Amino acid sequence: MQNYPLIMRNWENHHAAAQKVGVLLFDGFSNHCLANAIEPMRAANMLSGKALFRWQFLSLEGGAVESSSGLSVAPHGRLAEAAGDMLIVMPSYGFRDLGGWATQAALRAAAKRFPVITAMDTGSWLLAEAGLLEGRRATIHWEELTPFAERFPDVVVVRERFVIDGNRITCSGAMAAFDLVLDLIGQAHGQALALEVAQLFMTRDSARSHSGGASPAGRLVSRALGVMQENLEMPLSIGQVAARAGATQKTLESRMRAELGAPPVVVYRRFRLNLARKLVVETDLSVAEIALRSGYQSPAAMTRVFKETFGTTPRALRQSG
Repeated sequence: MQNYPLIMRNWENHHAAAQKVGVLLFDGFSNHCLANAIEPMRAANMLSGKALFRWQFLSLEGGAVESSSGLSVAPHGRLAEAAGDMLIVMPSYGFRDLGGWATQAALRAAAKRFPVITAMDTGSWLLAEAGLLEGRRATIHWEELTPFAERFPDVVVVRERFVIDGNRITCSGAMAAFDLVLDLIGQAHGQALALEVAQLFMTRDSARSHSGGASPAGRLVSRALGVMQENLEMPLSIGQVAARAGATQKTLESRMRAELGAPPVVVYRRFRLNLARKLVVETDLSVAEIALRSGYQSPAAMTRVFKETFGTTPRALRQSG
């Protein structure tokens, strides 16, 4: 089990205030890693209808930085002037040339303004050089595991996709960055929201563990989710969903509550409402037709639940653009 920092475990109690994330970019950063870190947060904001996360791009001196593929990013500001809930350090390529005294001092100072420090890809090297990983479990891009362990014997180096050790988080690369942020969303705001984010990005397995593999329980839940997704217009009973997934209703109830933090009936309803919201935004179908396609016989009933969930009615959402 990951050792989640207290601030992460308490995020779910602070929905009113968006969590402020600083993203420290260096020349040569990976576009892929950046997108995989930020896009799940954007999606969580969109799906929840709340500003759960706010982020700003930073550089050491505030100047523009260029990715490994030539994308230029104009940061919002200098690291020295920024503060927030979590700092993500993202150097990627050429990281060995970035760890001078100025970088080390800047990171040590930032650790006093950001309670949680996260290193993506090769960012672990910079944190270790700044003395911010001493005695911690940590990982890095797997091509660098051996030299990383040799260079920093005071760090407990492990071969994992990502590692959360107190208020220090390390991640092995771009693909793992998505898994990490998805995991943080689940811990902070519920596994049901993390599931919605995963499905939005068409992940192969949205009930996976931090190491990337589904447990037997995860496979059961995944089968049940698939059954739900295939039966939105004509909803099944939860007992029918369980039977098609190969389990009893009681077992499915227990597994889904444990893994997603919500019972099957709530998850199923959310899937139907997500479909309704998509149809409201992307089509000109009437509310009555949208209700039918989402498994509701009554437009009024759908509208009532829609407003309870998303804070607005289908018509108001459509009119807002």
